[in-house]
Amino acid sequence: QVQLVESGGGLVQPGGSLRLSCAASGSIFNLMGWYRQAPGKQRELVATISSGGSTNYADSVKGRFTISRDNAKNTVILQMNSLKPEDTAVYYCYTRDVVLRAGWGQGTQVTVSS
Repeated sequence: QVQLVESGGGLVQPGGSLRLSCAASGSIFNLMGWYRQAPGKQRELVATISSGGSTNYADSVKGRFTISRDNAKNTVILQMNSLKPEDTAVYYCYTRDVVLRAGWGQGTQVTVSS
C-alpha cells in the first residue's frame, strides 16, 4: 500500500522561502510531485518530476520553485522561494507508480502573509 508522509509548510512572509518534503513508500514511483488547493479553488498542479529527472512546472511558479527527488529514498522535495500571498494553499504530495496508481499525501498548509 502506498504511503506518503509530508513535512514542511507553515507561515512565511512574502518574499520568503519554505521547503516541502514527501517520503513515499509501498511501490516504485515513476512520477512524483506536488499539487495545491487554495480556498474556493480547484486543486492545481505545482510541479512534477519523473524518475529520470524530467520536470514540469506550473507557469505561476517557474523561476521561483524547484522540485527535486532522491530515487533511492523515494523522496521528493519542493523548494519554494520568493513566495507570494497567492501561493497560499494546502499543498499535496502526489505520486504515480509503475502500475499507474495515483497516491496523495494528507496535505500541508502553506500561508504567505505579512
